[in-house]
Amino acid sequence: MKKVTKNVYLKWYEDMLFWRKFEDKLAAVYIQQKVRGFLHLYNGQEAVLAGSLHAMELGKDKMITAYRNHVQPIGMGVDPKKVMAELYGKATGTSQGLGGSMHIFDKEIGFLGGHGIVGGQIPLGAGIAFADKYFKRGGVTLCYMGDGAVRQGSLHETFNMAMNWKLPVVFICENNGYAMGTSVERTANHEDIYKLGLGYQMPCGPVDGMNPVEVAKEVHKAVMRARRGDGPTFLEMKTYRYRGHSMSDAQHYRTKEEVEEYRKIDPITQVLEVIKEKHYASEDEIAEIDQRVKDLVKECVDFAENSPFPEKNVMYDTVYEQEDYPFIPHKL
Repeated sequence: MKKVTKNVYLKWYEDMLFWRKFEDKLAAVYIQQKVRGFLHLYNGQEAVLAGSLHAMELGKDKMITAYRNHVQPIGMGVDPKKVMAELYGKATGTSQGLGGSMHIFDKEIGFLGGHGIVGGQIPLGAGIAFADKYFKRGGVTLCYMGDGAVRQGSLHETFNMAMNWKLPVVFICENNGYAMGTSVERTANHEDIYKLGLGYQMPCGPVDGMNPVEVAKEVHKAVMRARRGDGPTFLEMKTYRYRGHSMSDAQHYRTKEEVEEYRKIDPITQVLEVIKEKHYASEDEIAEIDQRVKDLVKECVDFAENSPFPEKNVMYDTVYEQEDYPFIPHKL
């Protein structure tokens, strides 16, 4: 695995802080109804992405996930201004404003979605890995899902095929404890989700999903196993989300005290403590990072708010190939 150096820690801190503040701002503009529809925030789970990116080979490996998908493409290299614009429904967004919160997508950098159907991305992830193996591209697909999605039958069908065909895919469950609001202990006879891999003799195990170092170590092992042609791995990232399932979630299923307890192991705080303990940055340098993050978030908002909405005909042009399709209104 690539060494976790001073520069890695500083990058982790700046990246994770930006992802957090980016989504905090999304929450604020959502309340102002500048962002519409559903909005699922990643607050608390940033270490899973930071550690995974450290273990990936960007440009070759691919990523696919569910609808909690705003910061993953940013981490892989998508311009955050375009992601913000997509959430605003603007023409300058990653999908011209037509995808919205749950469907960020950029095939050029290997981020193959945001998917709104619970568990729908699991067989798709295996399919992407199958294509990489078939065309001998040498890439590995990281396929993420929540603890609620692992109860879908398609997971078992996918695991079976992935093992049979030794597909270069890493399945990663981000277990934040509650799915849409139902605790893990209420959805199965046992709480160790990673053990679902045992039925297929798939290498599997739990990971501290609040620590990017631990995430990087285990994802690296899984990626290298896949790249060697030894097949898939199933990792259960034990993580936590500080906000509700979505912005409309009242969170009656957990206490404020529980959330505060998990804030004591906030991944951003953990990384910052290492930076301070090892004197990787002075207080002034940390303040500079904080200001850069604040400035970039403002740039993203200004870009989104000053961008135009897409023309109405764009919605039809992306759906219908036949220009004179009879059900298209003649006057838009």
